[in-house]
Amino acid sequence: MAIEKVFMAGAGIMGHGIAQVCAQGGLEVFLCDVNEDLVSKGLARIEKGLARAVDKGKMSAQDKDGILARITGTTDLEKAADAQIVIEAIVENVAVKKEVYAKLDTICGPEVLFASNTSSMSITEMAAATARPDRFIGMHFFNPVPVMKLVEIIRGLLTSEETFAAVRDLAVKLGKTPIDIKDSPGFASTRILMMLVNEAIFSYWEGLGSAEDIDTALKLGANHPMGPLALADLIGLDVVLNVMNRLYTGFCDSKYRPCPLLVNMVAAGLLGRKTGRGFYAYDK
Repeated sequence: MAIEKVFMAGAGIMGHGIAQVCAQGGLEVFLCDVNEDLVSKGLARIEKGLARAVDKGKMSAQDKDGILARITGTTDLEKAADAQIVIEAIVENVAVKKEVYAKLDTICGPEVLFASNTSSMSITEMAAATARPDRFIGMHFFNPVPVMKLVEIIRGLLTSEETFAAVRDLAVKLGKTPIDIKDSPGFASTRILMMLVNEAIFSYWEGLGSAEDIDTALKLGANHPMGPLALADLIGLDVVLNVMNRLYTGFCDSKYRPCPLLVNMVAAGLLGRKTGRGFYAYDK
């Protein structure tokens, strides 16, 4: 299946980045969100990122203009009918996602592929909200999308080989490295990463070391670009807690229980960078 047009549902941090790499790969893209303001912000972020690449000599101004010309902003879900694939990167709420997919299912022809960028939610459950579970798959990009090479491709229980092959080929066309992962809470990357972050929080809570020392242990000892506590602040402690709770209930295994300190920090509104304070203090 040749994919030439993409409908990108969600123009936020992940959505606008996915739209950009699709356009850079020569695809026509509809960038959709619930209102014009969100769409405009997404388009502005893309333009800003491309302008920075031009300034650094990584692309020409002509290339930048060509990429932007291939992206059309919209608030109309009906535009999805013109695409070969819908990639979704909306809020991490399974009820909201299923509602959107149910609408898209009535708009799109039966041949259109659906791909969710979720980092941890069940592909099989979301696919069940549609009449095309064989053409539904997970396509988990990483932030920042234009820079990070990995794409987790997650097969739902009923995902077909043809769907997997088409989405894998799309990832390669976009310059990404795809990995083949089964549907399971947290998939591979999120499950492992959040376990690491949660254990770092436990270590800090138990007084093993300062936040700086625990982060330095992973940066210098394991060559991580960022320590796990600083990473938690960047992701948002509320997001970390939501994922840990999803792992805990998904596996019914105590090893996934979120650290009590994480629970209390979220309750106190200390969510990391977005609130100005988490494991570190930030100047808004």
